[in-house]
Amino acid sequence: MDKVIRVASENGVVIFSKSSCCLCYTVNILFQELGVTPCIYEIDQDPDGKEMEKAIMKLGCNAPVPAVFIGGKLMGSTNEIMSLHLRGKLIPLIQPFHQVPY
Repeated sequence: MDKVIRVASENGVVIFSKSSCCLCYTVNILFQELGVTPCIYEIDQDPDGKEMEKAIMKLGCNAPVPAVFIGGKLMGSTNEIMSLHLRGKLIPLIQPFHQVPY
């Protein structure tokens, strides 16, 4: 769990991902289109990946990937991120981390 928390807190927007996951790709593209380049952490390429998956689930994420952290706080997986975006609440959360003016 320490590794997940450390990575999440060291970067503004972090997506814990798997390289073969289409939902992870979709969430990544959403953030890029909103002007944020997230830190993508491919847990399937980490020897501690299985433990990281368990830690993400223990932190309260419905699915181990994609797991999105903004400002060190777990925001959730695909459904939660899309819901925030559709309700207009995602952009204010990522505003401190955007690279492109809105």
